[in-house]
Amino acid sequence: MRIVKPVICAVSGYAVAGGLELSLLGDMRVAEEDAVFGVFSRRFGVPLIDGGTVRLQAIVGLGRALDMILTGRPVSAQEALSMGLANRVVPKGKALEEATKIAEQLVKFPQLCINRDRDSCYYAAFEAKSLEDGLRYEFDNGIGVVKEEGIAGAKRYAGGQGRSGNFKL
Repeated sequence: MRIVKPVICAVSGYAVAGGLELSLLGDMRVAEEDAVFGVFSRRFGVPLIDGGTVRLQAIVGLGRALDMILTGRPVSAQEALSMGLANRVVPKGKALEEATKIAEQLVKFPQLCINRDRDSCYYAAFEAKSLEDGLRYEFDNGIGVVKEEGIAGAKRYAGGQGRSGNFKL
């Protein structure tokens, strides 16, 4: 499954087995401080069949993914943050609010650019045959954005927007 727009997942409570796999579809995961991730289905002989073995190791690395997949142990929100599985940890009851804030921020950015860069990341992670292939795809995928959005953005920056840490759009 290839999703073509950014997805931000809000994780509250347990994201285990299929719930973990569903959260892995997101580009980012915002977890509440008491959230738990895991492959609890390990205990019952139920395999991951919705992309968990592919996406988890791409996000956290092979060693950490195998630790979660083979042991079925619970992973706290803080540990998930430290391994890159969660992008942000927020107080209980605030995951959806934070995920919505992120989405509202993303929709303010030039959309062609954000979606092309996102696409290039996924190509590099899952399809590139070499570093050179990934770099070539990034260039070819992004060069058209320069005309459509990049020149106007560079002019805004040259005019002072974004300087001194002021990034208000």
